Amino acid sequence: MINTFIKNNEGIYPIEKMCKVLEVGQRSYYRWKRSSISKRALRKEKFKAIITDIYFEFKQRYGSPRIAVELQCRGYKISRITVAKYMREMGLRSNKFEPNNHLKLGFQILLISQ
Repeated sequence: MINTFIKNNEGIYPIEKMCKVLEVGQRSYYRWKRSSISKRALRKEKFKAIITDIYFEFKQRYGSPRIAVELQCRGYKISRITVAKYMREMGLRSNKFEPNNHLKLGFQILLISQ
């Protein structure tokens, strides 16, 4: 939080002064700034974006097994379990598609009305 404040205001105030006033070591600030986004986090965000695109491309009907196969067909190396974990984190769930659903509802209404 303090490091973010320093980073946002480094163009306005000198970093040395902000670190001294906020009682943060310059070395720890520069270490935080250098390693703020890891390769793993970048890869995770990239896969989350691709998974979301595939999910909506197939009208929210694909779950983690199908999306994992689709990713593997596109040349990405990722497991079904990882896809499931990312989908769970993003709150994505496949919708069941029932093409004859309206017939079932009509049949129930017909039974109730008789």
